[in-house]
Amino acid sequence: MLKGFFTIPEPVNEPGLNYGPHSVERAMLKKALEEARAQEVDLPMYIGGKEVRTENKIAIRPPHDHKHILGYFSEGDGGHVNEAIKEALAAKEAWENLAWEQRAAIFLKAAELIAGPYRYKINAATMLGQSKNAYQAEIDSACELIDFLRFNVAYMSEIYAQQPASGKGVWNRLEQRPLEGFVFALTPFNFTAIAGNLPASAAMMGNVVVWKPAYPQAYAANVIMQVFKEAGLPDGVINLIYVDGPVAGEVIFNHPDFAGIHFTGSTKVFQTIWQTIGNNIHKYKAYPRIVGETGGKDFILAHQSANPDVVATAIVRGAFEYQGQKCSAASRAYLPKSLWPAIQEKVLDDLQSIKMGPVEDFSNFVNAVITEQSFDKLAKYIDAAKADADVEIIAGGNYDKSVGYFIEPTIIKVKDPKYITMCEELFGPVLTVYIYEDEAFEQIMEVIDTTSPYALTGSIISTDRYAIEKATYKLRNAAGNFYVNDKPTGAVVGQQPFGGARGSGTNDKAGSMINLLRWVSPRTIKETFDPPKDYRYPFLEREL
Repeated sequence: MLKGFFTIPEPVNEPGLNYGPHSVERAMLKKALEEARAQEVDLPMYIGGKEVRTENKIAIRPPHDHKHILGYFSEGDGGHVNEAIKEALAAKEAWENLAWEQRAAIFLKAAELIAGPYRYKINAATMLGQSKNAYQAEIDSACELIDFLRFNVAYMSEIYAQQPASGKGVWNRLEQRPLEGFVFALTPFNFTAIAGNLPASAAMMGNVVVWKPAYPQAYAANVIMQVFKEAGLPDGVINLIYVDGPVAGEVIFNHPDFAGIHFTGSTKVFQTIWQTIGNNIHKYKAYPRIVGETGGKDFILAHQSANPDVVATAIVRGAFEYQGQKCSAASRAYLPKSLWPAIQEKVLDDLQSIKMGPVEDFSNFVNAVITEQSFDKLAKYIDAAKADADVEIIAGGNYDKSVGYFIEPTIIKVKDPKYITMCEELFGPVLTVYIYEDEAFEQIMEVIDTTSPYALTGSIISTDRYAIEKATYKLRNAAGNFYVNDKPTGAVVGQQPFGGARGSGTNDKAGSMINLLRWVSPRTIKETFDPPKDYRYPFLEREL
């Protein structure tokens, strides 16, 4: 086999298209949306080299138009999970022995396919299947997924290039082995980029993967798999299955070759998985890698020196983009009493101009929440707030699911900073605000730090550098991604590696070298060129 020290193309963040009126990209995306709505697809599972379909078909419906059927996907059972594991393990030896630059080329090609011929198809699938507007889809299923693929290839090459020092007569080498077994990728509904990155990042490092996406993301997951296959990913390296979570878990977490899980989802599910792995630890060949990004109760803290317009914009964008269904979405805000009137006026003015409706209408800023279950949960919290004398709904509060699962952007003002919607993750377009006395800035940071078990994202908005420094230190454990004078969302691969600690996950920072190091097991090799031939050391010799 030919060898060389290879330098990969310098990764740069994919520029986002703006989809403005009369633009080429707007016309192309609208065409892709029309084509997708005009057909009913029959999505298979991908196990080894086979497209597997079952008699159990589950309908795919746009959350904003739930009477329309985009198609169906085939739900599998435990037998399909076993088959996916079998095919993954069968592909393992050839895949992990493939030269790293050949693996890199596959994922770099996948990035180019998404940037080019698949861009509108994957954006349309994300818009329709997950009810994302054109901008939110573009920064997710196009730009972020492309960035994950390109930057991870660069991080992979840096990892392989890291080598130890060698002493005289010795050559020390470090090789990065894939994990011994298979990796389980369990991905969420809200980001197509995460759904693609979780299996791809593990596979890139030479691992084989069983991938189970959340059902509401199946429509776009199928496009991701089409891209991987066209890019040349060998059969069996990533196996895509649609199986109920507990059914999949029963097989996977009892399998001796289970080597790790790459997870994004709820804290409760992740804790259950961790407990199951712990109970089964004696069954595995090696200690599994457990990597997870989970919930958040993300905050905005404004200081009395803040610009009210900056605060208001951070609130509207941070809380209501993609209906608050980002792990990083602002769901609680702590605002100084002196600024509250100006902030409230600006926020209410902005909300009056915001339109809500289907994604096909590009003038809609807000679309539908993902499922009826999510809708009902959010409606319950809103109704409880309406019935509480100590709580005030200052914006929104309305909802309707007759056509789609629409929740109006809602702002709840509370007197108690420990009110339930200040503490529990809602995952919807509901923001709770607490107004504090200006002089209580120090105390309110203690409240922020102790209110929630999560520690994913947060922001401080201020023009006072002392206040910024104080908040950055006091809230150092309250957010894995901390923003100064900005909304707490919008992490960019290669710029702000993403992840939180406490109840928000293992903080292994997707979009960084840190994450890829979780999917390898290093081996140190020491070679001695002129080895000793006598056990005796000089100190053993007698003095004459």
